[in-house]
Amino acid sequence: MDLVLNGKVALVTGASVGLGKQIAIRLANEGCQLILLARREQLLNELAQEIEVSGRLRPFVIQCDITDRQAPKMVVQRILDQFGHLDILVNNAGGSRPFDGLGTLEQWEDAMYLNFHAAREMTHAFIESMKARGFGRVINLTGGDEPVAMNGGVPPNGATHIWAKALSRVVGKYGITVNSIAPGRIHSEQIDQKILPSAEIQEKWVAANCPAGYIGEPDDLAVLVTFLSSPLSRYITGQVIYVDGGARHASH
Repeated sequence: MDLVLNGKVALVTGASVGLGKQIAIRLANEGCQLILLARREQLLNELAQEIEVSGRLRPFVIQCDITDRQAPKMVVQRILDQFGHLDILVNNAGGSRPFDGLGTLEQWEDAMYLNFHAAREMTHAFIESMKARGFGRVINLTGGDEPVAMNGGVPPNGATHIWAKALSRVVGKYGITVNSIAPGRIHSEQIDQKILPSAEIQEKWVAANCPAGYIGEPDDLAVLVTFLSSPLSRYITGQVIYVDGGARHASH
């Protein structure tokens, strides 16, 4: 299937490893001009080289911490100066924030900014240029909203889902769609090193929680991001889609 993505300009945040890296590779393979953003510049440059060697357009690299309050303005200016517009924004940067206790005000504010406000600010900064072109795709990588412990990374997921739904209703008439994807357990730095840090722990978790019978691979999610980036997905907006092997208990 031709996803009509050749030549589209796409920004992927948190693109240096894991889900972000695989999303970037998928979009590159569809012909997108990529912008890769993350804190670890060396990893971004290595990914850009890998994509270029594969015969695709070399990505534009931006080394940036999205929790820097000046980041959205800086990123927008660099992208507009380089490409004139942005078609696709994949808000992938974020992370779990487990607390030993109830969490301090500072911990909650840091978690909320990383997992909600940073993506919201980045998105809002690009909306006007998307409206002007009559096309835009915003895809937010969030997470589960069934809390099992005190974790500052969970409430921002719900906030993102509600904000994204509201935004989708405001910008839909301009050809812009806004969707959220909530990954379950998918192999990544966070899952493999922090949450489920051994093969035995992973096997036990799968047996108790995952009907699919395995932990997902980054590409299991990247294919969905790629489709939602396409002009062909024009009637899908304001949705929260769970990619978790059936682990979520709720039916909706």
